[in-house]
Amino acid sequence: MSTCDKSKLISISKTILKWTPFSSQPNVAQSKSSTNINHLLFGLLGSQKAWHHRKSYIESWWRPNITKGYLLLDVPPQGDDLIPWSINSPPYKISDDVPKLVNETKHVDATVLRLVHGIMEVFREGHEGVRWLVMGDDDSIFFVDNMVGILAQYDHTKYYYFGGHSEFILSNYWFSFNQAFGGAGIILSYPLAKALARDMMSCLKRYAYLNAADRTTMTCIADIGVNLSPLQGIHQIDLRGDLSGFLSSHPKSLLMSLHHFDMVDPIFPSMDRAQSIFHLQNAAQYDQSRMLQQTICHHRSKSWTFSVSWGYSAHIYEKIMPRSWIQRPIETFKPWQKSPNPPRYMFDVRSPSRDPCEAPHVFFFKSVERTPRNEILTTYTRAWPRGIGVCLFAGNHSAEYVSEIHVYSPAVKRIQIDRCECCDIVHKDGSNKAEVKYRECKEDEIIA
Repeated sequence: MSTCDKSKLISISKTILKWTPFSSQPNVAQSKSSTNINHLLFGLLGSQKAWHHRKSYIESWWRPNITKGYLLLDVPPQGDDLIPWSINSPPYKISDDVPKLVNETKHVDATVLRLVHGIMEVFREGHEGVRWLVMGDDDSIFFVDNMVGILAQYDHTKYYYFGGHSEFILSNYWFSFNQAFGGAGIILSYPLAKALARDMMSCLKRYAYLNAADRTTMTCIADIGVNLSPLQGIHQIDLRGDLSGFLSSHPKSLLMSLHHFDMVDPIFPSMDRAQSIFHLQNAAQYDQSRMLQQTICHHRSKSWTFSVSWGYSAHIYEKIMPRSWIQRPIETFKPWQKSPNPPRYMFDVRSPSRDPCEAPHVFFFKSVERTPRNEILTTYTRAWPRGIGVCLFAGNHSAEYVSEIHVYSPAVKRIQIDRCECCDIVHKDGSNKAEVKYRECKEDEIIA
């Protein structure tokens, strides 16, 4: 949200009030240069104990000598796996004296105080040219190029507070629908970060009774006059178990972050969590703008529907299915906490099915390369035999023998992320491979 310039908002003449409304559209920065990675400053809050197994999460996306920022640890690092400090990790700093801060603010929760105060500790380090402060946790997976692309649409000289909601609807109810859940990333424009840092100690004293860091941050920012502007591509991942259904039906927005990887199963078969993250980031190195973007197309001669979550998974359905149905995530996951009755999520879901016309053949991302034709080829291999028979409704065209899907996409960044890409299917009878070729949609093309 932009700063409230009261002189422009309201004027009083006799008894008539004149109100100038804000525009709901992004306010493009009036600057000589577009926002780039050098304009972002990252602050990652972690603990020495957790960093032993979480550092691979951060190292999967951190770019040494390019990304700016710090990891704030509670105590100095120890152990042969941390010392000497890895050049692939962010430089670390030790948080300020928390007992001293607790004594000064009379705060009820030392951990909450440390996390919120960490925003000021990162900001005060100062870096020339910083436009945006990005706060996260030591298990936050950021997609920095996409983050830059989104932030470049906004005027960094105004007040903005960006973040994401929890996927678990009750978490938003318990804490606030107006707060950013910080593990997925809290993004503050530089002027707002400066105002928050200036008011930090006063705010921690005012709200010393609050025992939730993200709610405290939201409350302090609200006192400055700024509310949350939510972004769909920021994912707290307040989910548990098998995340594949969620990641296979991403909304039409640039993927900016993923969080809580310790709380979900590894996202790729036969890989641990760290291997899974590096594997996902391998695809991201070729084209972040398409990461997890869902493209749906039909092979009408066989009555098949293909759904591709670029860089992650591909599904084949043995029936022509409506896009609106395919776009709903399969509930392979479980809610963050037990919830006796729906709604449980902030999005629509569909239940897993044993109906051969509704259950997909599932393929996961295997490899990526650039072709001589300047296309990006991603390959997806079958995860397991579906083993539930054939969909007889559509003419008995089994897809069980397909073991590999090749997806060809343009080697150019997607610009209009809110619009669907069209694609064509190439598959020869009896072949164990299918090809999906992305292309621009024709004018007035019906893609249902």
